[in-house]
Amino acid sequence: MNRRIFALAFGIGVAALFAPRIALAEDHLAEAISHTKEAIDEGKEGHADKLVTHAKAALKHAEAAEKAKKNEHTKEGITHLKASIVEGKKKDASAATGHAEEALTHLEAAQK
Repeated sequence: MNRRIFALAFGIGVAALFAPRIALAEDHLAEAISHTKEAIDEGKEGHADKLVTHAKAALKHAEAAEKAKKNEHTKEGITHLKASIVEGKKKDASAATGHAEEALTHLEAAQK
């Protein structure tokens, strides 16, 4: 009987240990998606500098989500966010927006 109680308590403890990390990954992913959408909106208006600001914030959250929970879509989204930042710094809002849109596609796929 004591073994069963110990095993149950141990299992609940392990689950409680990992549950917050998974929840944080989802929060970071949602924030990355939100900032990526803002970056796209700014890019469509031709504001490359504002696009870079939002893309950097999205990148920060996407990297945190990837660290908490590995996912190929998140990794690919990070690649496109970095490319978006590079293009945005060159003042090429169109190319930067294209990369941000591709990043959004991958980040949304990572959420599923």
